[in-house]
Amino acid sequence: MIVKGPRIARLAVFATSIILLVQAGLAATINARPLTSSRKSRTVNESQHARRHMRHLARSRRVKSRTVSSLKRRHYYEHFYASSYSHDITDGDATAGEDPIVRQAAIDALGNMNGTVLAIEPTSGRILAMVNQKLALSSGAQPCSTIKLSVALAALSEGIITKETEVRLGGRSHTNLTLALAHSNNAYFEALGRQLGFEKVAHYAHTYGLGELAGYHIEGEQAGVYPDEEIAAKLGGVGKMCSFGEGISMTPLQLGSLVTAIANGGTMYYLQHPTTSLEAANFQPLVKRHLDIAGMIPEISDGMAGAVNYGTARRLLANFNEEEVLGKTGTCSHAGTRFGWFASYANTNYGRVVVVVFLEGGRPTFGPKAAEIAGRMYRNLYDHDFFMARPVPPVEIRKTNSSD
Repeated sequence: MIVKGPRIARLAVFATSIILLVQAGLAATINARPLTSSRKSRTVNESQHARRHMRHLARSRRVKSRTVSSLKRRHYYEHFYASSYSHDITDGDATAGEDPIVRQAAIDALGNMNGTVLAIEPTSGRILAMVNQKLALSSGAQPCSTIKLSVALAALSEGIITKETEVRLGGRSHTNLTLALAHSNNAYFEALGRQLGFEKVAHYAHTYGLGELAGYHIEGEQAGVYPDEEIAAKLGGVGKMCSFGEGISMTPLQLGSLVTAIANGGTMYYLQHPTTSLEAANFQPLVKRHLDIAGMIPEISDGMAGAVNYGTARRLLANFNEEEVLGKTGTCSHAGTRFGWFASYANTNYGRVVVVVFLEGGRPTFGPKAAEIAGRMYRNLYDHDFFMARPVPPVEIRKTNSSD
């Protein structure tokens, strides 16, 4: 069939139009896509169950967040207002009758810490050195865990325990006297205190010298405080008295007197502090009373040695490990002041000495720090041959009544 020109032209135009429309459609389809990812613009239609679950999770996260924030806000940090450091702490000390080597060793060991160091000859009660006498002769402070020595001797005397006796502390936890002294276990001594009762605890505390003068005519000495009745239950009662020394005020001299009796086998001497060279030359020991503790000393010795070897006083070993040292630390605080105690004696054949360190201050002040200072003092004494054998002159011992 022959197709005429106009018809062919119309068909050509129609075909071209179809091709252009198809291309335009493809272009429109491509250009209609957004430049960003289509997933971000989608709307997800969740089920009602899913919406409830998501609301529950959101509330849980808000509650947890508020709880954590609340706990953080309520966390209690104890604030201390006393300084752990001081200068010129030896001002006013009477030193003429002291042993100059022992005194210098104590001064060097204490450094600039706010505290006192007391050194006693346990075979006589003579105070060889007393650094910062204003603090040593003050009204005293809470004894913290050093009160555990008195409680341990009381419990042993009453036959409640031996050093091997396991005391249950709650649940499956239990421990014995040796570990309780070494690690200063509060729950153990609270249990002993409750079993002994206040009357017996107070009786033995007074027997061991708390609440009375430890020295003989030492000017300025104070007697501390031992309460006449058990502290209130809300403060912990007799349990807290036996673990932290709550409600008790003890002086460094009183603690030194007790440790002197432990070191020498049970004789409690009046502590004497010669203030002149003549008094030192004419010194005579003065017995206060004999304590019936000779059989108990081996029972507590392992715990006191353990405190130094692996317990709360092990900082001492960083400075001194040539001779055995037995001791007890104490750490507590009151009214913005932190206390650090360490009472000890060097268990040597020669030059046995009792050392008491008492610190007052803020966060850097605590029992292990006091033990560290004692270690430095023993180091200084050892380096000056204090523990070497030397001839011991005969000593006349006087006896007196408490009223002298």
